[in-house]
Amino acid sequence: MPFPHASEALSRFTVLDLTRVRSGPTCVRQLADWGATVIKIDALTEDAGGEQPGGPRQGSDFQNLHRNKRAMTLNLKDERGLAVFKRLAARADVVVENFRPDVKKKLGIDYESLAAINPRIVYGSISGFGQDGPYHKRPGFDQIAQGMGGLMSITGAPGEGPMRVGIPVADLTAGLFCAMGILTALLEREVSGKGQWVQTSLLQAQIFMLDFQAARWLMEKEVAKQAGNNHPTSIPTGVFKTSDGYINIATTGGRIWERCAQAIGAPELYSHPDYATAPARSKNRDALNAEIEKRTVTKSTETWVRELNEAGVPCGPIYAIDQMFEDAQVKHLGIAQDVPNDEGRHIRLVGQPVTLSRTPSKMVARPPEFGEQTDEVLKEFGFGTEEIAKLRDAKVV
Repeated sequence: MPFPHASEALSRFTVLDLTRVRSGPTCVRQLADWGATVIKIDALTEDAGGEQPGGPRQGSDFQNLHRNKRAMTLNLKDERGLAVFKRLAARADVVVENFRPDVKKKLGIDYESLAAINPRIVYGSISGFGQDGPYHKRPGFDQIAQGMGGLMSITGAPGEGPMRVGIPVADLTAGLFCAMGILTALLEREVSGKGQWVQTSLLQAQIFMLDFQAARWLMEKEVAKQAGNNHPTSIPTGVFKTSDGYINIATTGGRIWERCAQAIGAPELYSHPDYATAPARSKNRDALNAEIEKRTVTKSTETWVRELNEAGVPCGPIYAIDQMFEDAQVKHLGIAQDVPNDEGRHIRLVGQPVTLSRTPSKMVARPPEFGEQTDEVLKEFGFGTEEIAKLRDAKVV
């Protein structure tokens, strides 16, 4: 049986996946989920018993990163393995890697080497700090990028020191940006007929994600500070206690602030000189938040969510992850999806957050076992049965 495609959108493309841990697999997951034929290259030096960088192969993290792919084993440190990889690359559309910049050159699988045999190849690279420059040989990790990229300096409560974000945001965004770059290069290839090298790094991705906070410095020379749960510019926006938990309330502009004051039964706050204008509310944010919380603690989160939304005031509950997946709108969106598998295992993962009307993405295949489709893939690329047997005997695959 042919391997199923998760979508028809990218089904004409073949991707060789050399990635590990998180940022690279995040990139390739985008391509796999939109239907590309993805071949994960499992290094023979890995522990086939299950422990991988990022957790066990059948653990939730690995499963979520590597669905909709096939896998083959290959020893790239053997010259015969390198020759096999180059035969694959000669017919592939995309190669993605997140080695340290010097590793791929030592292995002989850098962009220049592969472009010499396949000028149409699109080669995606993710590193910690970039492919060159003073830090390019340093190993990169998400939290280091969060710190160096400025994010930890604006996360957390004022005066409590730097705080990491609760998700690996630099890893994830670097992966997403690399996928975007690869898709852009594939579109451009339709015009030029030529591939190119797509590069990003955890540091670049993290800086880009600072967005308006970075622009405040570049344009106005204003260094953003930690603001805790308060929005840095729109006041009042933040977290407020209720009788049974917490709620987020967000006001943008005077009209919504007026509706908010009315809805919480405190119209006098809207006309109070300390809170009447945006600059005044920003200056007196702590006092204003305290006044609002005096009212919000009198009712439940569910009641406030209903009443504030009815009044046209943006708000929402603050869920733990299990509560989030039980929310009616989350269920309606269908982002938690079951993965079919012949073994009858329970595999339920996070689907794509984007929908396409004609070529949607879906879960069609569980993540592959270590080198599960090695022979199948090699045959598709023109390797004969005897040739494959010899490669196995030599421990090349």
